Parts: sequence; structure tokens; C-alpha cells
Amino acid sequence: MTQPFLFPPAAALAAIGDRAGIQRFEYVIRHGSMKAGLYAPQNRDEQGPHKQDELYVILTGSGTFAKAGVEVPFGPGDLIFVEAGAEHRFVDFSEDFTCWALFWGPDGGEVAG
Repeated sequence: MTQPFLFPPAAALAAIGDRAGIQRFEYVIRHGSMKAGLYAPQNRDEQGPHKQDELYVILTGSGTFAKAGVEVPFGPGDLIFVEAGAEHRFVDFSEDFTCWALFWGPDGGEVAG
């Protein structure tokens, strides 16, 4: 039985289906300023900067993540933070790459504290 507070990646991935490009994203919840979805790009990541702060939780796959001119390797279980407005993208990632993307806060991001 599915619970209204539990969001399995498989259900979101099924909803994405055969979409192409940055459309391989499916929101599973929105609450206040927070929204979360599954991202499963294929071949390349075409996203641009976002208005809100963002966290990525890597579920499957591996590759390289680029942010503000710095590239780092990532793999399952890693958590990646991107502040609002920062240039970023996944590069050289495996075919099975999927991650949760969580957005929150005001446009322009939270104040660092």
C-alpha cells in the first residue's frame, strides 16, 4: 500500500517514461516552498541555474558533477548542494544515473548562516 508521505523512485521513473532531455524529471511532492522530484537525464544534462537552493541525492549511477568551474566525481549515496543561481550540471554520467532533486526557500536562495 502506497503512503501519501512515501515516494519510491520507481514510481517517479515510471512517470518519466520515454521523455527526452531535461524533461526526464518528475516532481513527486510540493509543500510550501519545498518541491522534490526525480531527475534521470540521458546522454547529457542541459539544465541551467535555478532560482532556489537545491540538493541532489544520488540514487544510482556515477559520473562527474560540475559547479562554478569545479568538477568532482559522484556516486550512489552522495549529497550535492547547489546554491540558487549557480551554474551546474552533471557530466560524463552513467546510463543508469538517477537522483532526487530537492528545492526549497525563496527565490535567490537562503541567507548563508
